[in-house]
Amino acid sequence: MKLSDIACSAAIAASTLLAAQPASAGEPRAVIELFTSQGCSSCPPADKLAGEFARDPSLIVMSLAVDYWDYLGWKDTLALHGHSNREHAYANARGDREVYTPQAVINGLVAVVGNDKSAIEDAIAQTRKNAAPLSLPVTLRVADGKVTADVADAKAGSGDQRSGEVWLCPITGKISVNIERGENKGHTLSYYNVVRRWVKLGDWAGKAQSFSISESDVANAEIDSYAVLVQGGGVTKPGLVLGAASVAAH
Repeated sequence: MKLSDIACSAAIAASTLLAAQPASAGEPRAVIELFTSQGCSSCPPADKLAGEFARDPSLIVMSLAVDYWDYLGWKDTLALHGHSNREHAYANARGDREVYTPQAVINGLVAVVGNDKSAIEDAIAQTRKNAAPLSLPVTLRVADGKVTADVADAKAGSGDQRSGEVWLCPITGKISVNIERGENKGHTLSYYNVVRRWVKLGDWAGKAQSFSISESDVANAEIDSYAVLVQGGGVTKPGLVLGAASVAAH
């Protein structure tokens, strides 16, 4: 559903078909950020697809509910305004101004329609061939009441970037919602790997670094796991995801 069109539809050309390159041992193959909304009738297939992708251990799938459709009559119960800002920032960074639901952003670079499985898989292959995403080794662990992200020295990766922001996302694995108004009225919809917060752990400056935060500061009973992203650019112009990891919560 584009901001310029109330109908829940969008069309973005998929990349040229490419065979997906395998990830190295312990290296995630892709980060898939799905921008979705409970007020969008085109989103449920994308949400279901996110659940399917989430079963693949080589993928880090994150559902980011946006709030820009709330005015249509149903306030998204999972939305964060920061997710809407992040989607706009991605569009500005790409220069295409494409903001709609459902939209999947792959490895911080390529945006495709979020319910198009082949387009998502093609985008994964495209970014891995051209941009060396997720080549920076990152590990995430929960111990002694802390969540700790260990980020390797830039020399350990195959990319040429030497700086990035480190973001931690507490995640709820599955949430079902009864929609009472709007385009999905009367349906009970399920959302997978729902991002509940964004917590900046710090800035990575090219050297091996560890970033920690108390789990009590970022978690509650609903949190099932955490994901961490080391990403080039910044909040207003996010870029390539240099490294990422996920771990179950305690």
